Amino acid sequence: MFWLVYFTFNVIRWGSYFDDYWYSLKSNFVEFPIHIIVVYTNVYYLIPKFILRKKYLQYLGSITLMLILVYLVRTGLNYLLVTKEIWPEAEDSGRFLERNHIIAVILGELYVLGFVTAIKLLIDWPLELKRNEDLAKLQLSTELKFLRTQIQPHFFFNTLNNLYALTLKKSDDAPRLVIKLSDLMQYVLYEVNSSKASLLQEINHINNYLDIEHIRFKDRVETEMDITGDIEDVEVPPLLFLSFIENCFKHGLKENDKIKINMSFEIVNKKYLEFTLSNNFNPNLNQENKQGIGIKNTERRLKLLFASDFILEIKMQNSTYNLFLKIPVR
Repeated sequence: MFWLVYFTFNVIRWGSYFDDYWYSLKSNFVEFPIHIIVVYTNVYYLIPKFILRKKYLQYLGSITLMLILVYLVRTGLNYLLVTKEIWPEAEDSGRFLERNHIIAVILGELYVLGFVTAIKLLIDWPLELKRNEDLAKLQLSTELKFLRTQIQPHFFFNTLNNLYALTLKKSDDAPRLVIKLSDLMQYVLYEVNSSKASLLQEINHINNYLDIEHIRFKDRVETEMDITGDIEDVEVPPLLFLSFIENCFKHGLKENDKIKINMSFEIVNKKYLEFTLSNNFNPNLNQENKQGIGIKNTERRLKLLFASDFILEIKMQNSTYNLFLKIPVR
């Protein structure tokens, strides 16, 4: 439809200009198949092959070669099928390979090439933009799912290590730990099945994990949690805080040291959730490669989910590890 409209417009335009509609019709019948071949070669072959791959010199060379062929083919077909005059529009009819005639033919072809290619790209641009956005969302969703699947084995690996330590001691607490672990597995494997989870659920999940550590370390663990603001309808990324809390038990404390953990959740202006965490650690013990994948994984998730709309600060002062996280709750 586009080419039909363009062809009709061109026939009427030049027929009116030269007052010779028959000549305009015949010449456009010769020229338009050439236009179509040149435009589609440019749009579907040259641009993807050279421009999108940043091979600009090869693209210019290809266009130049194509314009030379256009001149030869168009002039030859016009001579054979339309008129024996090489350039009837000119005052002296022109000659083959005359400079002005070459320039006129090439400029005319560049006009059509640029005009139609611009229309094509203008139509395709929003569609391509939408496709790229959909691909980016799919990639984000896929990567987030992958990161979550990384968290789950990481978490269960650590918890099973706790259970193993109790069974070695033949502790009566081992069955209780199995029940707690079962509850956690149910939550992680079956209940956490979307990109968001209730903050209340997450806090219950954290308490469940802390119960496991209490079983393991008994009275060596002291925990305190403060909640400020209405958190009933707040949703957060699932398993977001667990890696930070797990890290509290991997800071290299000596065998008989107490593990003191303070954390708080505060809703600020109904827009942001501020999470703070502090715990003691022994700065004299080697901490190299002790963090594992948990913290790095969580940082990656935060960047994917919130881009730059979050704050994560981790500081170690003297023998205290302090963490501050601020995320939107929209």
